[in-house]
Amino acid sequence: MLVERGVGVMNVELVSEAYAMAANYLRRSGAIRDTLVTDERLLEIVIKLLQHGEFNKIRLANKAIVRFEAQSEAKAVA
Repeated sequence: MLVERGVGVMNVELVSEAYAMAANYLRRSGAIRDTLVTDERLLEIVIKLLQHGEFNKIRLANKAIVRFEAQSEAKAVA
């Protein structure tokens, strides 16, 4: 799945772990549904952050959470 999106094989584990941490937090906070389905918007955010040079999985997850919540708030206001 991630290879199809252009993420190198060496980064699959990093993306997977960062996504899992961010998704876990967002599920617990109620920002995303508690399902096993991948949230495409969150995954896209994680991948973009990785492509822009963030390789620390904790910072990657935290930045993804902040961006996801900011986008959700912007949509709610609009």
